[in-house]
Amino acid sequence: MKAVGYLESKTIDQADALLDIEIPTPEASGRDLLVNVAAISVNPVDTKVRMRAAGENGQHKILGWDAVGEVVAVGGDVENFKVGDQVWYAGDITRSGSNAEFQLVDERIVGLKPTSLSNTEAAAMPLTAITAWELLFARLGFNPQLPADMTQDSTAQAIDPAAPAPSILIMAAAGGVGSILTQLAKQLTNATVIGTASRPESQEWVKELGADHVINHHEPLLPQLQAQGIENVSHVISLTHTDQHYEQLIEVLAPQGKLALIDDPEQPLDVMKLKGKSLSLHWELMFTRSMFQTWDMQKQHDLLTNVAQLVDKGVLKTTLGKSYGSINAENLKQAHAHIETNQAVGKVVLEGFA
Repeated sequence: MKAVGYLESKTIDQADALLDIEIPTPEASGRDLLVNVAAISVNPVDTKVRMRAAGENGQHKILGWDAVGEVVAVGGDVENFKVGDQVWYAGDITRSGSNAEFQLVDERIVGLKPTSLSNTEAAAMPLTAITAWELLFARLGFNPQLPADMTQDSTAQAIDPAAPAPSILIMAAAGGVGSILTQLAKQLTNATVIGTASRPESQEWVKELGADHVINHHEPLLPQLQAQGIENVSHVISLTHTDQHYEQLIEVLAPQGKLALIDDPEQPLDVMKLKGKSLSLHWELMFTRSMFQTWDMQKQHDLLTNVAQLVDKGVLKTTLGKSYGSINAENLKQAHAHIETNQAVGKVVLEGFA
């Protein structure tokens, strides 16, 4: 089968940073599905892994996590899917990736793709949707306010009527995770949603996604919030450059507020600075459940099912930003280079092998 991989970690401008290769087609067993990959998206994690992890034992390393495709074979223990199902997923960082014609993926982290989206539109969403959903509802404890005809969470915590209405500041709201996080926060919580974006086109994008306010993360945060009548926020979700904004994030958080992040700060964060306000710190890595085979791994199947239903109901929309054409090494190198500019709006997608 066709695939795109590499042997050594190299900057994306080098000819062999990514290569078109041929490898054997894998076989499904256990709870694995064999998926014929139709479309993929490229995430910052792709570029980070490319620069940190080389191929092993002379084998090419194959990147890629977001994928949409058709199930062509199932393992003997598969319960939820059958051959012919159209699925979407974000994969497992410990396994071979989606930059290949066929991929094995555990059914517990797979959902049926939305019927209302094209393959390209759908491929933009799984990884960022899982990250955003887990941030809001698993890490920060919000209760998703789902439409009446969808299954409600029976473990949802009661809201204290004396508590002030929550407010969420989303740093870098125009990026991949921010684009779906803004929608989920606005549509499924009662929080005031403030997104940050620095360029006119990214600010407009965040407004279209439903943010109540948009401010510029290149300027002091608190004065901009105060100009909107907001003295502090109950929650901050920092998606990039947390170390650069850390002091300001503490400043804008209300006492007993919550700070969540997903990035890899270049400078250590001094957690003692959180103590005065009794602030809590929450990490999110969407690969944790699959990487450690946690007891609740199936929840990623469940949330992808919920997201697909919300898309088909028109509650959520695709976060597709830019398509780079068919899946091959040259197009993937262009996509990686675009992601590395840190100026991507929405998600970068490729469809089908040339």
